Amino acid sequence: MPLGLTESDKTQQPLIDKASTITYNTTSTSTTAADSRRISSASSTSAITLRTMPPAPTLKDFADMDEYRSPNGDIAIRIRDDNDSEDGVPLMSKIDDNQDHESEEPEPTGPSRVVVPFAKNGKFPSNAISNAKYNPITFLPIILYEQFKFFINLYFLIVALSQIVPSLQIGYLSSYVLPLAFVLFVTMSKEALDDISRRRRDAEANKEGYEVVGKVDFVRARDLKVGDLVFIKKDQRVPADMILLKSSEANGETFIRTDQLDGETDWKLRIACPLTQSLPDETMSSIQITATAPSKSIHSFLGRISLDSANLPLSIDNTLWANTVLASGHAIGCVIYTGSETRQAMNTSKARAKVGLLELEINSLSKILCICVFLLSLLLVGLSGFRGQWYISIFRFLVLFSSIIPVSLRVNLDLGKSVYAYLIEHDKSIPETIVRTSTIPEDLGRIEYLLTDKTGTLTQNDMELKKIHVGTVSYAGEAMDEVAQYVSGLAQHTRSRRDIGVRVRDLVFALAVCHNVTPVYEDGELSYQAASPDEIAIVKWTETVGLTLARRDRTSIALTYAASKAEQRLEILQIFPFSSETKRMGIVVRDSVKDEIWFFLKGADSIMARIVQKNDWLEEETGNMAREGLRTLVIGRKKLTTEAYNVFLEKYTAASLVLKDRDSEMLRVVSEYLEKDLELLGLTGVEDKLQENVKQSLELLRNAGIKIWMLTGDKVETARCVAVSAKLVPRGQYIHTIAGMTRNEIAFDQLEYLRTKGDCCLLIDGESLALFLEVYRKEFIEVAVTLPAVIACRCSPTQKAEIAKLIKTWTKKRVCCIGDGGNDVSMIQAADVGVGIVGKEGRQASLAADFSILQFCYLTKLLVWHGRNSYKQSAKLAQFIIHRGLIISVAQAVYSISSSFEPLALYQGLLLVGYATIYTMMPVFSMVLDRDVDEDLAEMYPELYKELTEGRSLSYLTFFIWVLISVYQGAIIQGIAQILVGLDVDVFKMMVSVSFTALFLNELLMVAMEIITWNKIMVATEIVTIGAYIASLPFLGDYYGMYLAFVHYASG
Repeated sequence: MPLGLTESDKTQQPLIDKASTITYNTTSTSTTAADSRRISSASSTSAITLRTMPPAPTLKDFADMDEYRSPNGDIAIRIRDDNDSEDGVPLMSKIDDNQDHESEEPEPTGPSRVVVPFAKNGKFPSNAISNAKYNPITFLPIILYEQFKFFINLYFLIVALSQIVPSLQIGYLSSYVLPLAFVLFVTMSKEALDDISRRRRDAEANKEGYEVVGKVDFVRARDLKVGDLVFIKKDQRVPADMILLKSSEANGETFIRTDQLDGETDWKLRIACPLTQSLPDETMSSIQITATAPSKSIHSFLGRISLDSANLPLSIDNTLWANTVLASGHAIGCVIYTGSETRQAMNTSKARAKVGLLELEINSLSKILCICVFLLSLLLVGLSGFRGQWYISIFRFLVLFSSIIPVSLRVNLDLGKSVYAYLIEHDKSIPETIVRTSTIPEDLGRIEYLLTDKTGTLTQNDMELKKIHVGTVSYAGEAMDEVAQYVSGLAQHTRSRRDIGVRVRDLVFALAVCHNVTPVYEDGELSYQAASPDEIAIVKWTETVGLTLARRDRTSIALTYAASKAEQRLEILQIFPFSSETKRMGIVVRDSVKDEIWFFLKGADSIMARIVQKNDWLEEETGNMAREGLRTLVIGRKKLTTEAYNVFLEKYTAASLVLKDRDSEMLRVVSEYLEKDLELLGLTGVEDKLQENVKQSLELLRNAGIKIWMLTGDKVETARCVAVSAKLVPRGQYIHTIAGMTRNEIAFDQLEYLRTKGDCCLLIDGESLALFLEVYRKEFIEVAVTLPAVIACRCSPTQKAEIAKLIKTWTKKRVCCIGDGGNDVSMIQAADVGVGIVGKEGRQASLAADFSILQFCYLTKLLVWHGRNSYKQSAKLAQFIIHRGLIISVAQAVYSISSSFEPLALYQGLLLVGYATIYTMMPVFSMVLDRDVDEDLAEMYPELYKELTEGRSLSYLTFFIWVLISVYQGAIIQGIAQILVGLDVDVFKMMVSVSFTALFLNELLMVAMEIITWNKIMVATEIVTIGAYIASLPFLGDYYGMYLAFVHYASG
């Protein structure tokens, strides 16, 4: 099996000492999900325990030796050649045989690659970022396909082409060609401008300059190649997937932010390879990196680095993935994957052209209208007895009645979308909102499922310790000043009795010690780095009450007392990282001055209740804090004798070397020798600050009939706390949790339970979700969509997108996805409506979304107000334009019937084109500004939104009602005109003038009757349109006799 490095993971594995157990394996390796600090259980015949990480060894330390041990004896690494193997097969020949991965995406079994710095490493993809939908070659074909796949456009293309045939010509060719050409021009221009904007955004990222070792000038990100050694500064984006070779820290450590990759804003520790940490830059060409083929998995990596005769394994701990950000110091990395082969690119789906539900519904109605046109044409020809060239007559009738399917419908709807986008972007109550996809604003009013990220979307990811409890008294708010007074005497503490002050000081001391936080000094300012924002919040709080974390490395921790300025130094003996399985974190420290060894432990109350000594207050107080929406931690401690610790260490070391069930055995030892009868020190309550008005927003959206799913990459416990505090899950509602499920039969039982418990909320982790999607995909989604809320934790970007697609496919309902990180891009692009939040995690989600907002609470205004108006008015506009086309076609049908079923045109040229433009377009289009309810009413009664999701504003019922109205009005208008004027040739123009004027006035009157809320623009369009009609009369002499009759009447 391949060489591999495995390391304990703070989030997934049992209690394993992060500082004391790093295993170099030479048989099998599995790197599992969700964090950079993972050790999977892996069998090895040469497992060596690594307790600390001193400054990296130099090359000479590795030369000519089979095994290297650091001067303090803490590190042991066995050096092996390429041909070393226990079964006769070279180890690196099996680097791709990656078995038993627990991450959400298995490593590929393709060929590995060998990368040598400064050398030509073969042909690999360009590192250029491209989110563009088109290129100069594909633009026209794709645009034409996207347009003519809609029946309306295809129908009018056929009609326009038919006018080239002389026997089919009716009126002027321009009457049919120009409207279609205008529609295509508007659409193509809009798509071109949108794509140019995308290219400009891509160009900004591609032009970002980086220092490359061996090159004088900065190299653009797009020009980086596999094998380049890139110098990364603090807060600089990593431009490609790289192996960390050197760090500015002597021990090779550095921190990165992965929020744009996996959605977690906590910092991840990365470690430079010991072979290269002290290696001069100019000698880097001597190293050789072997890596597996590109993979989607962002939480696993297998590789090896070689230098002369020394070979060391590479794991996820040695990687810098593209689009992460260096959070501390500076570093040098070697590029191994570029462009489309990076983890970020492989987890990002391509943008697709989105089509609104309303357009699809109109497309279906257009097909019905087409059938009506054909049947009407066939009926008229049939009534005439199919005489002569009857098939030509049918086609001429089809052309005559083509206005039934108005080509102006798409133009008006597209212009309406632009108006909605303008109104959204200029709404002062949701400032800086951007509409990036203006083709789907109506879908904002049809959302039935909302999929939301957690971190940075529902929460600010800003933790603050709000409350502590020490058994008989709790402290919060201003009472924290009293805590600070107790702490001020902690350095000189000699305990004689267990008073309140002593309890408080012991709790504060435990909180200041039991964590994985590292203090960092920059420009004289103290800041903290950690993988958990909760821990940072606690350490910041201890600083405010007088106990500051001054220094920390892998072997020691130093605390400073603000009152006395005294420093207390402790030796770190063991660390047991937090994981979602163990739900606790522990540390063993030695106070050399007092010659004491202490074991501190903190964790979830459900776990700690059976570890600490019996008490009568823990359960009640944790319940009280939970009801306040606080994330609780129980803190305990135990004093160890030197003999007891040595016994534990012997057993623990032996457990860490076993080949089978290593993790569970190590956990058993910790539980047996340390986690018994701990002294209960107290309880803390940490608040994860929610975004502004999140509770009210979620409640409003629920009342609007929208089912909300929360998809996050965070831990199960964190997601549960946020869901309750944000009122995504009402208090008292049962939350059914499914985590760590690996067996099919258990999955089936869980599905059966959910079917019988349809009113519960489902909380599921990524591993269990993956099993459901693989084995019981259909059954799971069938049950899940009926639940009032679903919370999915530890979701990969791919899983988020898959869930969105699955809900869309199964329910046929509109799905909205909202997020703020790069890991949300795939989900946002997979949704019917994607909303991106501009926040701490950057702008990547905002740039990829259809709508960009600043806060989650803006979504309610976007849906219940702007979505309502966009959908309601577009539906009304579409039906009115169909009515306008139908009524003129009915008038044409009445005239054709009265003319012995001859396919003769009633209205031609300027009349036909002008009717849909200058004579009716402005009043009809002004209806996009209409409002059926006030904004306050729409937000006060979100239940009104449910009507929109049912699609009642544009349905077959409303459509046929408008058809009947059109048939009635058209028949009456044309019939009365023919009765009053007659059908003789010499009065034809007069009849046309009466008929057309009646149609014109009828349309203005219908608009006035349909408008609910009048404004100045609507009134102006009516007056201007009437004026335009009167002003155009002198130019209509060739079409009808209204002007001539008027002149004759005026002259006496």
